[in-house]
Amino acid sequence: MIREFDAVIVGAGPAGMSAAIRLRAHGMNVLVVDEQPAPGGQIWRAVETVAATPMGELLGDEYRAGAPLAESFRRCGAVYEPGTQVWQIEPDWHVYMTRAGQAEVVRARQILLATGAQERPNPFPGWTLPGVLTVGAAQILLKTARQVPAQPVWVVGSGPLVLLYMAQLLRAGGRIAGWLDTSPPDGFRRALPYLADALRRAGEIGKGLRWLRELRQAGVRRLRGVRGFRALGDGRLQQIEYVTRHGRTVREDAQVLLAHEGVVPSIHMARALECKLAWNEQQACLTPVLDAWGQTSRQGVYVAGDGAGIGGATAATARGQLSAVGMLLGAGRLSQPEAELAAAPLRGALAEMLRLRPMLDAMYPPRPGVFSPSDDTIVCRCEELTAGDIRKAAELGQPGPNQIKSFTRAGMGPCQGRQCGYTIAHILAEQQQRPVAEVGFYRIRPPLKPLTLGELASLDTGDAAK
Repeated sequence: MIREFDAVIVGAGPAGMSAAIRLRAHGMNVLVVDEQPAPGGQIWRAVETVAATPMGELLGDEYRAGAPLAESFRRCGAVYEPGTQVWQIEPDWHVYMTRAGQAEVVRARQILLATGAQERPNPFPGWTLPGVLTVGAAQILLKTARQVPAQPVWVVGSGPLVLLYMAQLLRAGGRIAGWLDTSPPDGFRRALPYLADALRRAGEIGKGLRWLRELRQAGVRRLRGVRGFRALGDGRLQQIEYVTRHGRTVREDAQVLLAHEGVVPSIHMARALECKLAWNEQQACLTPVLDAWGQTSRQGVYVAGDGAGIGGATAATARGQLSAVGMLLGAGRLSQPEAELAAAPLRGALAEMLRLRPMLDAMYPPRPGVFSPSDDTIVCRCEELTAGDIRKAAELGQPGPNQIKSFTRAGMGPCQGRQCGYTIAHILAEQQQRPVAEVGFYRIRPPLKPLTLGELASLDTGDAAK
């Protein structure tokens, strides 16, 4: 028999947990599935076991704030299945998933995609060398395994996550060889139009200033205005090379390099469902087109959290609750006036939480090289294709991303374009002198995640699905 639920929530981060709690309070039958072994999402990863430890103290108040929500989520009565990968969603909302090698299909009346964000793909020469990681990956190792690199690390990039991780690393006893700050000059000037709004979130600004102060007190070397860089080594990272703002090329020994150029919403599941997406100029990425309740262009499919637009953990919890109210309205559990009454404070709080976002987007745009990597830079890691390979294929008429996929296999690997989709789109836009929004993005086809034949063979669809 196929299990049936009023709602299936994909993702147990801030948005997914908050939505589940609200839905359960109104008696909804809810299934929450998540790839991770415990609730918390990326931002609060392993929070249940780490928050009350000395490492939790080092990670800060922002991290420990997730522990009470995770506890409430555990108690809310939702069916929670960690370690689960969703690999297909079909109309009439049959959700196909795999857990512990066993595939299953469940039926949902409504679906909430709370899949969060991913780090922006950031290709540069040598980024595939062992010893080169993203800042987000290093932070995951710190949270889950308490791993602090034995050698001083180089950090390249910009944005709040870079500052937060470096502060956390220093508190944990790590060392930083240098910070290659790639944020363009005149950040304060770009931020001025948004300053009045941002000052309403002075506490959030204060956090960033405290992190910067920690770096200065630790004597971290900050190199501003870095224009370009590459990782060098034979079989693993051995050196980094960068160009200063004065045009001088410098080489330094390095064993660990951590890179980061911001985060973007995880859109692959919404894209696979053919939900309408729109280009966000401020964040240089695609975001789902949502109504006032977080519902997509596909009725019954909602998106909440950073997958709806980058806003951080507190905004994600508000978005999760708001989508839950919309789902209760859609299920007839709330009347329109009741839903509007419940949504009003959530919308007000969300607007307040997002006041700082325009200023951050203006101050920390991704470096230009992210969108126009050199010809020798690998852009599709799965198929080992360079930017030069893509540019050559782009000369064959005026192909879009899906034609490039056919010509080169770019985007056909296990990541399904998560690491190359935006880069390919930008290269095509540059070659064809068209806006990126017009070029578009890959079509995403199931399975959304790698699936073995054994897992597929274990699937019992039942008479209804057949």
